[in-house]
Amino acid sequence: MTTIGVEEEYLLLDPVTGLPVPQADKVRAAAGVGHLVTDQEVQYELLQAQVEVATPVCDTLEEVGGHLLRLRHAVGVAAEEHGCRIGVCGTPPLRHGRPIAVTDQARYRAMVTLAPQLVAEQLVNGTHVHVAVPDREAGVQVLNRIRFRLPTLTAMAANSPLWDGHDTGFASWRTVIFSRWPVSGMPPHFEDAADYDRRVERLQESGLISDTGQLYWQARLSATYPTIEVRCPDVQLRADEAVMLAAIIRALVETSLAEAAAGTPLPDCAPELLQAAMWHAARYGLGDTLIDPDGRPHRAGDVLYEFLRHVAPALDASGDSRQVTSLIHRLLQDGTGADRQRAALAHGGLRAVTELISAQSTMP
Repeated sequence: MTTIGVEEEYLLLDPVTGLPVPQADKVRAAAGVGHLVTDQEVQYELLQAQVEVATPVCDTLEEVGGHLLRLRHAVGVAAEEHGCRIGVCGTPPLRHGRPIAVTDQARYRAMVTLAPQLVAEQLVNGTHVHVAVPDREAGVQVLNRIRFRLPTLTAMAANSPLWDGHDTGFASWRTVIFSRWPVSGMPPHFEDAADYDRRVERLQESGLISDTGQLYWQARLSATYPTIEVRCPDVQLRADEAVMLAAIIRALVETSLAEAAAGTPLPDCAPELLQAAMWHAARYGLGDTLIDPDGRPHRAGDVLYEFLRHVAPALDASGDSRQVTSLIHRLLQDGTGADRQRAALAHGGLRAVTELISAQSTMP
């Protein structure tokens, strides 16, 4: 079975005001005190109002879900000890008028020098799914195939509609914020692994990026692990929603490997159309149309069901079909995280949103 791993980024929020608070160093240290987590599992992020967790390598969805609940619980308890809560949202509903302190690491200090305003607004949190691939050559072929499905994944995972106390009109405002870095957005097509490495090397030689961590494509080859890393989803309100995305992304990678081996032609979708399809998915989530891999608009539900049909054999092979189908049905019934944040805002204001994004963090 193909192994997977999941990383999640959380905000640290004041429980009364809902504002981000710079407590990451204290929360990260406290999370490891009870020996429920290791240093590798709770990691630094760019800003001191954020923490990141990373599961171990997992074989099954049950493992992924168990680790995410354990990590969410450990970080949540540590946050409570220091007077804050974790918020599982792609963007903060409210922000301070002044920048949050940057984590004191050389690469982060260099980013502030390069783009101070972008860093100040980088209070964005995602779910990153790693899926093992046989080698880098296979990984590049997978990248070339999954890019056509990234807008649908973005729409499914949208959980960042609010910014500075108001509704942005976007289901995933995080996607828009992240697209402003020099190397970001949809990954380009690569001829092979040598082409990938050559182009990344040129970006570094030009000084446009300082390291491969600044390849902010929505999917990329991991520089650390033998994996494809899919980065387009917002962090999810519930742990089982992150598990659902991990299952679908693993199935998509396995399907793409099979297609590459069979020589199945790639969809014909121009890069500018694909980039616009990602913007459209970030704007509307599942509430309007989506652009299919061939560049045609359809009802979002129809595109989603075609996506599931596409990966169904891989889901069946891993035994994940029933769980994923159930979670997809709930997604279509209850809406995305963005839909639920908007409903909370309409019924109870920003206070209700803060309660939602905090309370959901420990739910299965």
